[in-house]
Amino acid sequence: MEDLPLGKAFTLIEPGPVVLVTTNEGHRDNVMTISWTMVLDFTARFAITTGVWNHSYAALTRTKECVIAIPTVDLLDAVIGVGTCSGEDTDKFEKFALTRVQAKQVRAPLIAECLANIECRVADIVERHNIVVLQGVAAHVDGDRKEKKLIHAVGDGTFVADGRHFDRREAMRSKLPSGV
Repeated sequence: MEDLPLGKAFTLIEPGPVVLVTTNEGHRDNVMTISWTMVLDFTARFAITTGVWNHSYAALTRTKECVIAIPTVDLLDAVIGVGTCSGEDTDKFEKFALTRVQAKQVRAPLIAECLANIECRVADIVERHNIVVLQGVAAHVDGDRKEKKLIHAVGDGTFVADGRHFDRREAMRSKLPSGV
């Protein structure tokens, strides 16, 4: 085995998938790309890492709600574009041809082109670590969407898409929540 600089260790376990997080400040929608996400439990509780460096952070902390939109690999260029410009001076929905869909429980919009959308409320903010804990309040999936491969950031400017799926539900049945 070769030594790896410790500063690159995160690229070995970079979480996934890359998501788009939408917010609404009452007069304007915005969307940001987030590659650091985490599922916290089976109750639709999630965490994302973001902070004041993201224009959407102010809306997220003020409104205490957002949508986690889950894009697929065919949206990779839009996902990168969203993440490399600021909502302060750009309507990212317009620039990247993303279609707003009204959510049912929050003011932030769903994104029609995404495989799934999870409406969330902010449950906690761990400022020391720039972690925003979100509680899902509604979820939507486009079962007719042909592309289903999710995007995972390696952290060095490269990405990996989901591949082959392996079904081991029966072997894991005792560990899965009811209904999954």
